Amino acid sequence: MRCATVAELDEAVSECRRCPRLVAWREEVARTKRAAYANETYWGRPVPGIGPADASLAIVGLAPAAHGGNRTGRMFTGDRSGDVLFQALYDVGLASQPNSVRRGDGLELYGTRITAPVHCAPPANKPTPAERDACRPWLERELELLKPTLRAIVVLGAFGWQALLPVLAHGWSLPRPVPKFGHGAEFMLGELHLLGCYHVSQQNTFTGRLTPAMLRDVLARARDVAGLPRPI
Repeated sequence: MRCATVAELDEAVSECRRCPRLVAWREEVARTKRAAYANETYWGRPVPGIGPADASLAIVGLAPAAHGGNRTGRMFTGDRSGDVLFQALYDVGLASQPNSVRRGDGLELYGTRITAPVHCAPPANKPTPAERDACRPWLERELELLKPTLRAIVVLGAFGWQALLPVLAHGWSLPRPVPKFGHGAEFMLGELHLLGCYHVSQQNTFTGRLTPAMLRDVLARARDVAGLPRPI
């Protein structure tokens, strides 16, 4: 699993069958499908990260959605959470277009890579601690490969925050006590900026707990500390 490049890592991630419950679930969803996508061929495999191998900003979510990333094969692509995220990324100059519906639709991320601590769609969007831990080596290697250029990480939600901290302990010095998650929270780990943001789940966006303006504010701050250009 010592992939030498991000491209090799993405290929290896997409072939993983480490967690029996997640393998069974993602493949069952791909077989039965949602009625709205009955004529589509689901990806039905682990979903690798998306974005350049020399990104200076990483965005860490939770796990692919059953009928989003598990269908399209790309993180946050093809679901309402992704609609909110990609619009905000576009607004702050980090994406080439404000939406993403499928692989090959022209989406390009600028200096930004999106990944997750769990790469398979879990039942009820809830991976178990054992599944999170089994997937951890993928995220560890991904951040290790990104480290030469990585300057900031935005974490979407408390699950991602808790999953990420043990990963960061392998390459960065964590303060004691360890940083606590909160929307708008920001901590320095050496030269790495760690920022917290509520997850772009429908539960948060539909209720107004996370507004588009709140999300743009966090992403714009991350863009600036990562040294990425502002939109013209």
